[in-house]
Amino acid sequence: MIHSNPADPVEAHEAAAAAPAPPDLNLLRTFLAVYRFGSFTAAAQALGLSQPTVTTQIRNLERQTRRELFERLPRGVAPTSVADELAARIAAPFDALTVAAGHGMAEGVRAEPVHLAGPAEMLSAFALPALAPLVAQGVRLRVTLGLTDPLLDELRAGRYDLVVSTTRPRGRSLDWVPFADEEFVLVAAPVWADRIEEPLATEGPAVLHTVPLVSYAEDLPMVRRYWRHVFGERLNGHAAVTVPDLRAVKSTVVAGAGFGVLPRYLCEAELGSGALVLLNDPEDPPINTGYLVQRPGVSANPDVNRVRDHLVEAARSC
Repeated sequence: MIHSNPADPVEAHEAAAAAPAPPDLNLLRTFLAVYRFGSFTAAAQALGLSQPTVTTQIRNLERQTRRELFERLPRGVAPTSVADELAARIAAPFDALTVAAGHGMAEGVRAEPVHLAGPAEMLSAFALPALAPLVAQGVRLRVTLGLTDPLLDELRAGRYDLVVSTTRPRGRSLDWVPFADEEFVLVAAPVWADRIEEPLATEGPAVLHTVPLVSYAEDLPMVRRYWRHVFGERLNGHAAVTVPDLRAVKSTVVAGAGFGVLPRYLCEAELGSGALVLLNDPEDPPINTGYLVQRPGVSANPDVNRVRDHLVEAARSC
């Protein structure tokens, strides 16, 4: 039997030749731009490159890594799981290196958009209207709506700059500040309130078991929290309607389908007009704190901090 010598210089040279070379930093810079913009064309504009150049660089990076990084779509691209992992590894250190080296986008190119994500209701009712003055000054936004946990995972991977979170982020990898408190209220349309408001006050929450419940999720998280905090008991019941959008929950309740638990900010106008009625007004209502969470690392885009500071200040002045 012939044994190879691992120290053989010829074999060592062949092994080194077979190993993939570390990716060029310019390719990684282009990769992050495409990952964050979701488009070769938008990334090219931000980087001051031609679209064919960006396409070629991504193909070269895919050849070097021997993995597909983006799925080509009719409009834009979608990152593969390999791209998510790569972005999670390089985004923060690469951004810090870019800032330290003084490299930014091409001269004359507008700052890249700020990628903001969060729940549809809080963004549409508060965050986006609060950012209108910055948009008028030239700040660009790319907004994604979704649930907190997957959005925070994508924030860690570098896909977003800021996320409005309905829960406090776990771990130490993210920077966050308390953003806004939302008060939960128990509401129904007048057609139901006239029937159950008085019995609810005298007999307790059991009277609501005969009223259809409208919720945004099957496990009734907001309703169960309200029951524990206000009534001091566990909720036993099921939703008649579930719809994953609190604005749709509100419109369904306004139409008379039943009762629901909503953030007060979302139904303040309907409470003022009488379209909705408070079924209960506890001295100590349940409160949920939202958080503004920032992507790890130093951002090369100054508009990220402008958006963050403006949102924090707007929340304090409410």
